[in-house]
Amino acid sequence: MEFPVLTINPAKTETDCIVVPVLADAPLLTATEKLDDASERLINQLIERGDFEPSLGKTQLLPFAPGLSTDRLLLVGCGAPDKMNQGNYRKALDAALTHLLTLKVDNAAIAFTDIDVPDVDTAWKARMIAEAGIRALYHFDDYKTTKKTAYTLETLNILLSDTNAKSDAEAGVARGQAVGSGINLTRQLANLPANVCTPRYLAEQAEALGRDSALEVTIFDEHQLEELGAGALLAVGKGSAEPPRMIVMEYKGAADNEAPYVLVGKGITFDSGGISIKPGADMDEMKFDMGGAASVFGTMKTLLETRPAINVVAIVAAAENMPDGRALKPGDIIKTLKGLTVEILNTDAEGRLVMCDALAYAERYNPATVIDIATLTGACIVALGDHAAGLLSNDDDVALDLLDAGEQAWDRAWHLPLWDEYQSQLDSNYADLANIGGKKAGTITAACYLSRFAENYPWAHLDIAGVAWDGKKGATGRPVGLLSQYLFNRADEIVQISND
Repeated sequence: MEFPVLTINPAKTETDCIVVPVLADAPLLTATEKLDDASERLINQLIERGDFEPSLGKTQLLPFAPGLSTDRLLLVGCGAPDKMNQGNYRKALDAALTHLLTLKVDNAAIAFTDIDVPDVDTAWKARMIAEAGIRALYHFDDYKTTKKTAYTLETLNILLSDTNAKSDAEAGVARGQAVGSGINLTRQLANLPANVCTPRYLAEQAEALGRDSALEVTIFDEHQLEELGAGALLAVGKGSAEPPRMIVMEYKGAADNEAPYVLVGKGITFDSGGISIKPGADMDEMKFDMGGAASVFGTMKTLLETRPAINVVAIVAAAENMPDGRALKPGDIIKTLKGLTVEILNTDAEGRLVMCDALAYAERYNPATVIDIATLTGACIVALGDHAAGLLSNDDDVALDLLDAGEQAWDRAWHLPLWDEYQSQLDSNYADLANIGGKKAGTITAACYLSRFAENYPWAHLDIAGVAWDGKKGATGRPVGLLSQYLFNRADEIVQISND
């Protein structure tokens, strides 16, 4: 889908449909008012008669638009002006795009940049329009014999009342398209069944991305992992016929002497729990346990489409956690890539095992920061539900940067403590540490475990167990928006420093 930015009179815009925002109990916005005037107060009459109530997310199609150069108007309720914020703006957009894509039109226009949203600019609003448009196009029917009818919409023109903001809007569109593409790749990888999306399949997808000259890809197979000393990652994969992989993708957008930002993704392509097997109910959703890895892939796709001036290394630790005769057992002790020994008390706490070897590997890059992303604990869902990712860090500045990025992208996280007092819950009688810390503070003790392998660089952990997928509805694509914004912000800092 293309998103041209237009500054012409909306009443003269030749298109199949114009998407019109309407606020409750408020004057019509600039473009909406021009459409209303040219159509002999069509929109105002509907509101005055009570035929359209502009509550948030409500839509109504007007199949005829007399006096206008468009065939249809799609009215979209945006609620009260004092309730309009970034979240409600996105809700209104999603409602608009959902309805618009049901129409058999190939060209439309949208006047959402007129909406006043506190603390954001035109570029942000244009970015959200493009991102919402790309996200709305996605559907997963790869294994349906009867496919969903293809959408016909090819062009969504962005109507802009402020002619001076056109270049900002176009820049926002470019980022929105790229983030939307990254989100959709993440959704696609996570939605694939585990018999298709295996560790080797993820390696193949990395190699496909690596056809772009800006990305260098290295794949470690099980033999190379053994030579490397990645004992924890190998231990998790022992019970599966599918061999584990560690996937390294290096994006080079800045000078060689610029320290890279490292993303580490948990890639458990299916999690049965191993010997500590999970209950059968909803176990099919454990194909989503590679949501962290999927988000890393999506973020790298976004970088390739936007080419920010930054160096980024993505490390994906991929394995399948299964219970056969060779599988890891409770009571086993393993040796990690860092050299620490770990007593296994529960084989269903396998994500931190694959991640700890990847975090140890990240140290060789002398990174500026390391962010790991994992569907790690059910405790995070209990604490935060499906609205925010859990954020824990050994560096307050990194945590604040991630929180800010989440607010900007409206892909939010919540900062949880990582106090030393929690570390004792990982004490083991037989090894350097245990892989679980008991019933209390499960999200925090999981992060405490990871922190033992991230002591030598600024690090943050994102527990996305509550946000990576939405039950049977499938993957959400989060937190590609947060990660991309974090990296965009760091790239802007690098450019600013070089200009100074």
